[in-house]
Amino acid sequence: MTRRTGSADLPLHGGRVPPWLAERMASLGAIITQAVVHHYGRDEFLQRLSHPFWFQSFGAVMGMDWHSSGITTSVIGALKRGLTPLQGELGIYVCGGRGKHSRRTPDELTAIGERTGIDGQALTRASRLVAKVDSAAVQDGFELYLHGFFVTDDGKWTVVQQGMNGEKRQARRYHWHSESLRSFVDEPHSAIDGPAQGEIINLTDRRAENSRTAQLDLLATLGPDGIAREYAALSHEVATQPELPHLVMPAHHDVRSSDVFTRRLHGTLAAAAERGPLDFPELLLTPGVGARTVQSLAMVAEVVHGAPYRFRDPARFSLAHGGKDRHPYPVPIKVYDETIRVLKSAVQRAKLGRDDEMQALKRLDDQARRLERTATGPSFEAHVAAESNRSASLGGRSVFGWEIDFPKGQSQKPE
Repeated sequence: MTRRTGSADLPLHGGRVPPWLAERMASLGAIITQAVVHHYGRDEFLQRLSHPFWFQSFGAVMGMDWHSSGITTSVIGALKRGLTPLQGELGIYVCGGRGKHSRRTPDELTAIGERTGIDGQALTRASRLVAKVDSAAVQDGFELYLHGFFVTDDGKWTVVQQGMNGEKRQARRYHWHSESLRSFVDEPHSAIDGPAQGEIINLTDRRAENSRTAQLDLLATLGPDGIAREYAALSHEVATQPELPHLVMPAHHDVRSSDVFTRRLHGTLAAAAERGPLDFPELLLTPGVGARTVQSLAMVAEVVHGAPYRFRDPARFSLAHGGKDRHPYPVPIKVYDETIRVLKSAVQRAKLGRDDEMQALKRLDDQARRLERTATGPSFEAHVAAESNRSASLGGRSVFGWEIDFPKGQSQKPE
C-alpha cells in the first residue's frame, strides 16, 4: 500500500448515531478488527485504516450513512468504544475523536506511554504536528474538527482527521501512517480525502521544498514586519495538490446502481448461495434470516480479506446492513445481530486454536471473487426493492423508527 492512496468528496452531514446502532457498530467494528489482526496482524490493520476507500467501506458495512462525512466520526467512535476493553489483548489503542475529545489526545497518548513503555511524548509531538500540518501547511479551505489517533504498543500509528468547509457543505478527510514516514512536511500523508478545490496551498508537497526553505530564510533575515512589507513584491512557488486516485462520494442520499459494481454484488450473492449450505448449515435453519445473514457475512469477509482495489465502490458494502437513514434500506436488526453472533463465535474459536469458522468466512470471500466473473442475478434496483419489501420481517429499523408491515398499496416511506 502506498503512502498516498487517494482522495474523496464527502458531503458534510450533521446528526447523531442512534444508541441502538452505535452499540452494534462498536461490537461489529471490534470483531472485524480482531479478524483482521488474526489473519494479517496489527500493522495491516493500521494500514487498512490509512486507506480512505477501505475506511469508507468499513463504515458502510456497519450500517452508517454510506457516503457522508459522518462515517469518519462514527467509525472512530465505534472503534474507541469497541477496542478499549481489548487493549491489553490486541495492543491497539484509540485516542482522540471529535471536538473536545480531540483535545484530550495528548493526555491519552501520555497515559498510554506510561502504561506500555512507548514514548508518549514522541506520540504527542506526532499528533500535534499532523494536526498543524493539515490546518496550516495544507491550506485547502477546510477547518479541522476531528482528530483520531490509532497506536499500537510497539509505537506504530495511524491518524485519521477531518476538516469541514461550512460554506460548501463539504468535508475532507486526511489519512496518515507512521510506517515509512520520513518527514512531517514532505508529502507525509498516506491519503487526503475531500473535494477538489482547484489550486490549493500545500506546503507539504515535495515540490514546495524551495518555498519552505525560502520562507525560513525570509523570517530569519527580514522578520515578520519585513516580510509583510515585501509581501507584494515577492513571488512564491505555489504547489498544487498532485493528481491522485479520486473517490467521489455523491450528494444524493439514496444508493443507486451507478454507485455499485453490480458484478461484484452478483458474485457475493452467488457465493452465499453456494457456500452457505456447505459452511453454514445450522445458520440456514434460522427462520427468515439465515440465508440473508450469509450474504452479509460475505460482505464482511471482503472487508477483512479484500485487496485495496476491492473498495472502489464503498456503496456496495451498505447492502450488508443497510443504513440508519433507510438508504439503501433500513438496518435489518435480526441480520445484524446474527452477523455479530457468528463472527464473535468464529473469533472466540480462533483464539482457542480452532480456526474452522474463520476459514469458512475466508472461503466465502474466495468464492465470491471467483464467481463474480460469471455470476448473474437480479438488477440492483430489484435487489434493493426485495430487501425493502421484507424489511419489517428482518427487524428493519432506522432513525424514523421500526419498519412495520403496511397494507398492500400503502407507502412505507416516512412522511
